[in-house]
Amino acid sequence: MGEFLPDYLIREQAAVGALVVFGVLRVIGAVMAFQRGWRISTVEKCFLAAAVIYCAPQLFDLLTQLYGAHAASAELEGKVSGCAIALFCAPILGHKLGFE
Repeated sequence: MGEFLPDYLIREQAAVGALVVFGVLRVIGAVMAFQRGWRISTVEKCFLAAAVIYCAPQLFDLLTQLYGAHAASAELEGKVSGCAIALFCAPILGHKLGFE
């Protein structure tokens, strides 16, 4: 698929997907942590681990398959940037909503 689509489209699609998934799940995680009395630092660590697991398939493809490395690198860059933005901005939104 990577040979037919430009890198910027793959990168943007992966970034938006990761941003939506981790942004929404992080706010929902803050709500659940607030209701159950969990520590927010534990929730942060769980979401960081989930982001690493979410990006692991493209990292594996990048390291093992040379013919698909170009598309895997673009998708990995998109996923990493989307996860980073979501996990940075979602606590701000959770704080504004009063869950942190």
